[in-house]
Amino acid sequence: MTLYEELVARGLIAQVTDEEEIKSLINNGKAVFYIGFDPTADSLHVGHFMALCLMKRLQMAGNKPIALIGGGTAMIGDPSGRTDMRQMMTTETIRHNCECFKKQMSNFIDFSDGKALMVNNADWLLDLNYVDVLREAGPHFSVNRMLTAECYKQRMEKGLSFLEFNYMIMQSYDFYTLFQQYGCNMQFGGDDQWSNMLGGTELIRRKLGKDAYAMTINLLLNSEGKKMGKTQSGAVWLDPAKTSPFDFYQYWRNVADADVLKCLRMLTFLPLEQIDEMDHWEGSQLNTAKEILAYELTMLVHNKEEAEKARDSARALFSGGGDTAHMPFTEITNEDLKDGSIDLISLLVKSELVKSRSEGRRTIEQGGVTVNGDKINDINASFTETDLSAGEFVIRKGKKKYMKICFK
Repeated sequence: MTLYEELVARGLIAQVTDEEEIKSLINNGKAVFYIGFDPTADSLHVGHFMALCLMKRLQMAGNKPIALIGGGTAMIGDPSGRTDMRQMMTTETIRHNCECFKKQMSNFIDFSDGKALMVNNADWLLDLNYVDVLREAGPHFSVNRMLTAECYKQRMEKGLSFLEFNYMIMQSYDFYTLFQQYGCNMQFGGDDQWSNMLGGTELIRRKLGKDAYAMTINLLLNSEGKKMGKTQSGAVWLDPAKTSPFDFYQYWRNVADADVLKCLRMLTFLPLEQIDEMDHWEGSQLNTAKEILAYELTMLVHNKEEAEKARDSARALFSGGGDTAHMPFTEITNEDLKDGSIDLISLLVKSELVKSRSEGRRTIEQGGVTVNGDKINDINASFTETDLSAGEFVIRKGKKKYMKICFK
């Protein structure tokens, strides 16, 4: 199986331009490709995970990735998938987020000896003269055509700012610049980026002639990745300071039954033959598949040691075996006690299992809280220092959220 055939078999490719040429480049390690990441936060999240895994997979086959950090485009904001305008960020915030991205990407991509590049489009976009951009790029974009793009259509009713309207031109200019400066011949993106990607190809061909080679390939990065990157409590981050390895493991351990094989194919580096054997797994075997998924991805993002710790802690919770030593914990001190005890609602809030006391009260009344395996329905339940110090003290909210309480 060629690399391109494997990408198709793993469900990664949705749409391409000039498939035969793309096959030849990818399979022979001749692709110089880029994927863009706008630094809208100080950490990558699992919505970026598919793109990072794809870059790693292609680099392993000899292709050259370019990680484009959108320090310049972040000044504008991508309207794709948005119902309103993004909050404007300061230059300092964008710069800080870019540095965080660089550090995290190095865990996936080998940037040594020119095997990959990391560039920031602020280096060329922020120095552009507005009139020069209008003259250089403006004539090659049809407003009528731009307004038919899906990323703009969904915003037309609620309002699309002129600032955001320029995003397509800026992204197209990125490909034009990367093509000229680094020989970048391919760009990857999510399905909601297709119009922007075609704009870049068209700009290159119009500016440099039909003989100037540029390809685009469209992968389901955003539609699948963004869905994976959201939970009821918000984003799942790749930074362990924002999402612990245990919580990261638990996120993948709790994926829906219908998604586990898809995630194994798209995101892990396990052989397809091994994953295909799981197609017939049912019942408890699906839990085994989820455990494999969670372990593989935690090992990839963090390391083998953290993955083993997370797996042991999860087994301790769900299977009655394993080690709870590495379970996420919240420290309680004498300062948290009132008259020698602390109420359960305060523990839920302190451990961030709930966002407010009212949410904690509702969760208890609805039977969604257990302490050391016992369901607690009393909203006035409280615990003393002795209770908290007598062996393991574990609070569970619902079926999937756990926190160990440690009294210091």
